[in-house]
Amino acid sequence: MSDTTVTKIDSRHSPQGTLGQKYLASGVHVSMRLWEEEPAQGDKPESRRDYETVGYVISGRAELHLEGQMVILEEGDSWVVPKGASHTYKILEPFKAVEATSPPAHAHGRDER
Repeated sequence: MSDTTVTKIDSRHSPQGTLGQKYLASGVHVSMRLWEEEPAQGDKPESRRDYETVGYVISGRAELHLEGQMVILEEGDSWVVPKGASHTYKILEPFKAVEATSPPAHAHGRDER
C-alpha cells in the first residue's frame, strides 16, 4: 500500500538554508523551496547540481545563464535547469520564486555544494 499521508507546511515556520532558500514541502522524489526577496546582485558563481530544477517567478527579474544560453525570467515565467547543467543567475530586481527539485535538493547536502 502506498503512503497516503497528507503533509501541510506553514512556510512562516520553514527552515532556511545557508543559500537563503526556505524549505517547503518535501516528498521522497521531489521537494519545493522558496527564494524570497533575493536582492539585486551580480552573477552568482556557476554551478552544476545533481538534481533537476523547475521554477516559477512570483515577482522580480533575473537572468538565467545555462550552458551558454541566457534568458530573462520575469513574473509569471517558469524554467527548467536539467540535472548536471552548468548555470548561474544574475538577479536584476528583488526576486521571489518557488522551485521544485528532483530528487530533493536538500537531501544529502545536494544544494550546499
